[in-house]
Amino acid sequence: MTAGTTGQTRRLTQFSHGAGCGCKIGPGRLAEVLAGVTPPSHPDLLVGTETGDDAAVWRLDADRALVATTDFFTPVVDDPRTWGRIAATNAVSDVFAMGGRPLFALNIVAWPSETLPPEMLAEVLEGGADAGRECGFAVVGGHSIDDPEPKYGLAVVGELHPDRILTNTGLRPGDALVLTKPLGVGIATTAVKVGTAGEDLLGRAVESMCTPNAAASAAALAAGATGCTDVTGFGLLGHLRKMAAASGVDAEIVVGDVPLLPGVRELAEAGTVPGGTRRNRDWVAEVLDPASGVTETDVLLLADAQTSGGLLFGAAPDRAAAAVAELPGAAVVGRVREGTGRIRVTR
Repeated sequence: MTAGTTGQTRRLTQFSHGAGCGCKIGPGRLAEVLAGVTPPSHPDLLVGTETGDDAAVWRLDADRALVATTDFFTPVVDDPRTWGRIAATNAVSDVFAMGGRPLFALNIVAWPSETLPPEMLAEVLEGGADAGRECGFAVVGGHSIDDPEPKYGLAVVGELHPDRILTNTGLRPGDALVLTKPLGVGIATTAVKVGTAGEDLLGRAVESMCTPNAAASAAALAAGATGCTDVTGFGLLGHLRKMAAASGVDAEIVVGDVPLLPGVRELAEAGTVPGGTRRNRDWVAEVLDPASGVTETDVLLLADAQTSGGLLFGAAPDRAAAAVAELPGAAVVGRVREGTGRIRVTR
């Protein structure tokens, strides 16, 4: 569905200044902002803002805790129902990254009501409801504002056991690193926005973004993982930087073992790289140690700003291999060592 404006037809993605999670505030600037904000403290706040984890966790009693998160972004595809589904799948991913089970969610909507029809917004909301039904949670109401740029997402509430929380502080020396979805969505959605993405790449990217991380979360818990995050707007390297620093370890990524969407390397080499990806690359530069033979394209692909990306978790090597065997598209992409938060990239 497209919108008519002054006699012309505009694609939904043309209303967006950035592609999905690529429109996030850059990690460096966000860190500066949050440095001036006092973190909350309470005995029942089990996970707060100190380490920039995926969601907040609040203890109810010895056996129950709530996990809460919110996420929204600009259009990544032109079909409104698909965009709604992707945005909702992305939002609930933070609950899965913490090892939780989603219960219900509220819609977050910004909509240019004078230029986009209400029927299109209804399709976006139906896409969000589709994701809720697939993941087992209800989408009930929410809030909307009039905005020249469309945005959509969810505030999600879930539950977990207080002793079974996955956090970004839990990586351990000796862990193998598992990535559960291929990279390249940021590059692919940028190619969609400028009209250079082939149908095969678009289809693969949409399939990846619409795939919930529920099975990946279950596999991480079964593998005995304690450190986990989802790979979204800060890219693999950006999220790994936060995890390595919070866990007090070093990490190594093997470029050749990292799964990629087909065709994104060629697009990156041709210059189709979102601004968010370049900001991620700049932010991790001070902790990055590329080995000989690692190219700038390699690093950009690892820094690519993902939308509804996979989980990244650490587990003992044998249990990591078992988890990968259960998850189509997943791979062991590196390892964790003792250290101080640096990331080595090898071929």
